[in-house]
Amino acid sequence: MDVTRIDCYCRLGEGPVWDVQAQSLFFLDIAGGMIHRYRPSDESFARWDTPNGPGAMALHQDGGAIVAMQDTLYEMNFDTGAFKPLIVADTQHPDAVFNDGKVDRQGRFIIGSCSTRRNDPERIGGIYRLGLAGDLQRVGDDIQSSNSPCFAPDGKTLYFSDSARHTIYSYEYDPATGDLGSRAIFADTSSLGGMPDGATVDSDGLIWVAIIRGAKVVAFRPNGKIERIVELPVGLPGSVMFGGEDLDRLFVPTIDPAYFGEPTHEGAGYLYVVDGLGSRGLPEPRFAGMTISAS
Repeated sequence: MDVTRIDCYCRLGEGPVWDVQAQSLFFLDIAGGMIHRYRPSDESFARWDTPNGPGAMALHQDGGAIVAMQDTLYEMNFDTGAFKPLIVADTQHPDAVFNDGKVDRQGRFIIGSCSTRRNDPERIGGIYRLGLAGDLQRVGDDIQSSNSPCFAPDGKTLYFSDSARHTIYSYEYDPATGDLGSRAIFADTSSLGGMPDGATVDSDGLIWVAIIRGAKVVAFRPNGKIERIVELPVGLPGSVMFGGEDLDRLFVPTIDPAYFGEPTHEGAGYLYVVDGLGSRGLPEPRFAGMTISAS
């Protein structure tokens, strides 16, 4: 197993999405207000400035993306860099913002919402669903710090974390409707030295979770037991995503402790890739709703 640093820095690296068609990794710098793209084939980079801190992004089946920022979803055009407001979450608490999201197997965009009170978060966050018709609905509540949304291979389980509680939950998920069922505690990360942040699911159903402040990525079995721990050279991994031609490379954007007013350290905030894990990811679905029209 090899862990390699890639020369792309973020203050707050999050939200990686692997584009199978373009063989490129998109990821967010929430604090820097940017979307990055890394293409491994020629080691090239591109970046786009965003109107606000981007909390989550979904690629669109017709091109472009949908980006969640603060309380608003935007259409984005990569060719022009333009953003067009799409819809506002009018049920979101004024002290909450969108944070982390994934597209389900049917093409809906599921987005977390979390409290902005970092040191004393309130339970004002939740889970939103952007449907194929462009309808935005709040489908879950009782969340302090939203993170980790990802789906089991069969699409019938949504994994979702409340980082402030050091807890990963599993929700029953109806693929036909996008409705949430009962919630259960899937895993507690307290003994791992940190909190659950971004996550992804591989083709075997393992749930790979970045443990922020724990300097590691942990793979959980579907029963919540730990299968594997990958140690990292930096303390604040922000999320994970499988990519590469064979979806067998694990990309890990990270966070610079300076963002939290803490001393930085060598390599903090850079993108990393882990090779030789022997695991493969699943192609990320694209949002399958209304056509992107940003210009």
